[in-house]
Amino acid sequence: QVQLVESGGGLVQAGGSLRLSCQASGRTFSAYAMGWFRQAPGKEREFAAGISRFGGYTYYADSVKGRFTISRDNGKNTVYLQMNSLKPEDTAVYYCAADSTVPVMGVKRIPDEYEYWGQGTQVTVSS
Repeated sequence: QVQLVESGGGLVQAGGSLRLSCQASGRTFSAYAMGWFRQAPGKEREFAAGISRFGGYTYYADSVKGRFTISRDNGKNTVYLQMNSLKPEDTAVYYCAADSTVPVMGVKRIPDEYEYWGQGTQVTVSS
C-alpha cells in the first residue's frame, strides 16, 4: 500500500507556470507507475500525464503535450508535474495516482485502473 499527498497547486495567471509535487509513503516507490489526472467542475476525471516506474517512459494527453512535463525522483519518493503556458481550461483539481500492475515500461491512462489516489490539489488559471 502507498499513501499519496499532492502539493503545489494555487492561483496563477494565464501563461504562467506551476510545479505540482506528489509525495509517496509506504511501499517501495519504484514499484509504481505514476499518473497525474485532473477533474474540472462538472466534468469527468481525465488523464493528463503518466510515467513508468523508473521514468524511462512518459505519456501525455494531447491537451497538455508540449506544455506539461512529468518526472519522478525515486530516491525522494516524489513525482512532479511541471506545468507551463497554463491556460484557463487547465483549471481543475489535480490528482496523482499510483499503479503497481503495469510492466516496468508501462503507463496506464484510465483512472479506474489505478490503485491509489491522493486527495488532490486545486489549480486555478485566471484569464
